[in-house]
Amino acid sequence: MNEVQAVFRKADINDVENIIELCNECFNEETNLEYAKRVFQETMNDDKHIYLVGIMDQKVVAHVKITIIPTIYEEMNTYAIVNHVCVKPEYRRHNLATQMLDEVFAICKEKGCKKVELWSNNFRQAAHACYKNYGFVVEDAKFFSKSVLSKEVI
Repeated sequence: MNEVQAVFRKADINDVENIIELCNECFNEETNLEYAKRVFQETMNDDKHIYLVGIMDQKVVAHVKITIIPTIYEEMNTYAIVNHVCVKPEYRRHNLATQMLDEVFAICKEKGCKKVELWSNNFRQAAHACYKNYGFVVEDAKFFSKSVLSKEVI
């Protein structure tokens, strides 16, 4: 495996289109760009919502969303949820996900997080191997979800 180094930084509004293209590619999503820009603008000054990008060859090749959640519960304390961890397919197998997770943990430590939890779709088996190699453990195999708009279970 050839290791290359990306530059990681907080995303800005100019990165949103590239983030959406990357996530649509990696997760088979169809997020609308105008929706993404609107939500990004609403949360970009909230230090509990962090969109991190990895830049190589002057383009976004990696991305992760970090949500910092402070709680009143001493055992939980402040923790982070990480989702939309992705690396552009042609840049995979070069340690970029590990580098990005190092950045995530540095940010979470700075924000006083006690723990980092990660969401990942079941079909992303290669990504799961990366997370396990990084030290994540599967604590619970159930994730429940219900739409707010209907009685249908998602």
